[in-house]
Amino acid sequence: MPTAPTLALRGVSKNFGMTAALTDMTLSLFPGEVHAIVGENGAGKSTMIKIMTGIHQPSSGVLEIDGAPVSLNGSKAARLRGVAAIYQEPMVFPDLDVTENIFISATSGLFLNRPAMRRAARDLIARIGMTLDVDRIASGLTLAEQQAVEIARALSQDVRVLIMDEPTASLSAHEATELRRIARHLANDGVSVVYISHRLEEVFELADRVSVIRDGRHISTKLVGETDPQTMIAEMVGREVGNYFTKMPSTATTETLLSVHGLSVDGVFEDISFDIKRGEIVAMAGLIGARRTDVGLALFGMLKPTAGAITYKGQPLKITSSREAIDAGIAYVSEDRRKLGLAMALPIRWNISLATLDKFLSPLGLINTGAEIATAWGYKQKLNIRTPNTEIVVGNLSGGNQQKVMLAKWLNMAPDLLIVDEPTRGIDVGAKAEVHALIRAFVAAGGAALVISSDLPEVLAMGDRILVMREGRQMAILNHDAASQQTIMALATGQKDAA
Repeated sequence: MPTAPTLALRGVSKNFGMTAALTDMTLSLFPGEVHAIVGENGAGKSTMIKIMTGIHQPSSGVLEIDGAPVSLNGSKAARLRGVAAIYQEPMVFPDLDVTENIFISATSGLFLNRPAMRRAARDLIARIGMTLDVDRIASGLTLAEQQAVEIARALSQDVRVLIMDEPTASLSAHEATELRRIARHLANDGVSVVYISHRLEEVFELADRVSVIRDGRHISTKLVGETDPQTMIAEMVGREVGNYFTKMPSTATTETLLSVHGLSVDGVFEDISFDIKRGEIVAMAGLIGARRTDVGLALFGMLKPTAGAITYKGQPLKITSSREAIDAGIAYVSEDRRKLGLAMALPIRWNISLATLDKFLSPLGLINTGAEIATAWGYKQKLNIRTPNTEIVVGNLSGGNQQKVMLAKWLNMAPDLLIVDEPTRGIDVGAKAEVHALIRAFVAAGGAALVISSDLPEVLAMGDRILVMREGRQMAILNHDAASQQTIMALATGQKDAA
């Protein structure tokens, strides 16, 4: 292996305000290798990519290319130095043909030599071992073919480091195999390929070396032959003891509130089956692309099931809209509070009353402002929302207080079933503990909760039982006593014998 890496991070840290996304990250990428990077959701992989591609600048530390420190001010500067990235969702222009997409970043001026461009496009497609009509309109391409066009585009700009971020997450098995073949082909051609994937079987099939990162820090870099899935998983999920949340005793009763049998949405997820009892928290775990959120949306009437049955409170239930779900006593707390959960420009009290506005209407159809204020103030006290009054605009609150306002909005409808998607994403440890306590209090009072989370300590702290999903399929349902971070991660990455 050459002594000088093509690209290296030397002690790189990146802070966003008081939040450290990367801390003292050190990593070297050499020509002619496939270097896999693995880690949990939120481990810092995306921030690292953005530093390598010039989208973010390091708060401290050095980015080197060919052994010399560089400053990449934007993705164009990165591309000029031979660094490019492709993602799980290809970025092609659907109304342009393959040739035009390949050279979209390189064309300038009014007069283009289109025959020469087509010849060059054919050469680039051939270089990655694909057969593709360069005059074909991109809207008709498969996802794998679109990604091949993106790779050819990078090659047209003399790419030396190609970062592939979850490139097979949306592909069929055949397409994923083809993309891995292209990645190996590029490495054999001297390109340094960075391969980021939650699919450990891909890592062991393709990579030369693998680096594990956790909580924004570099944990290890090893030759693939020097590690194994169990060791890798242990490194991915390791935590300091002080970061664990405590599992409280279950309050589950014997009464089944919700029963799901063979629930499927064509092309999204299939054959999901589980029960939730009153007083119980079922946690749903999995990695990016597991389709956990889609299951929650189907239960809330936002996706129409194509197969399966739902029994709720002992009766068959078919929900075709979120309004019907709310009327049935099902609430859904979105993972995206800024876009789907809260109206950021409105005051706290308006947000809390939004889902149940009819409760505050007078016989004349006017809003009873006094009742609205009293309700909002009650939740401010009960949920410890840190604000001087409920007229404060929600967008001015901290992430943790915004999360509490969103919970108040749905708790105010007095639901029986609370579906909570990523309940503590982006909030501090103290606020996480408070949100956990709110959910526990809700189920202890006779409700039930489905908690969807990518945070394994949270899954283990909250779940009386844990449903693990992978790529739209249910891998297992674990009792809390039989679950561990290693077991959950192994199932989520396809190591079926882990359970």
